[in-house]
Amino acid sequence: MIPGFEKIVEERIKAAQRKGAFNNLRGAGKPLIFEDDSHIPEDLRLAYKILKNADCLPPEIELKKQIQQTEDLLADMQDTRQRYRVMKKLNYLIMKYNTLRKGDSRFDIPQRYMGPLTDRLAAEK
Repeated sequence: MIPGFEKIVEERIKAAQRKGAFNNLRGAGKPLIFEDDSHIPEDLRLAYKILKNADCLPPEIELKKQIQQTEDLLADMQDTRQRYRVMKKLNYLIMKYNTLRKGDSRFDIPQRYMGPLTDRLAAEK
């Protein structure tokens, strides 16, 4: 840091403490919860954190959410004509998602199958 700058920062922090600026902060007195971002490359962590704080999701995640919502809507639908329209929309969303993905779709396991599959594989061992 710049010489003398640390002293100015310390003085301002102490003055803010005396004024009570740090009282009643959200999460005060509770342990900090650090997110595990070890899977994110170091040079991308700051950018990811900024995007997350701004509630910006990657297009793939947005599409996955839309697909899940559409599947949930379809599960409760009784009208055949309406069901057909929603299925067309669902197929379009899945096709759009598949064009955005970088990996091979053969290796993509839907999350609803992940739990039962891992339980089954663990039981076989």
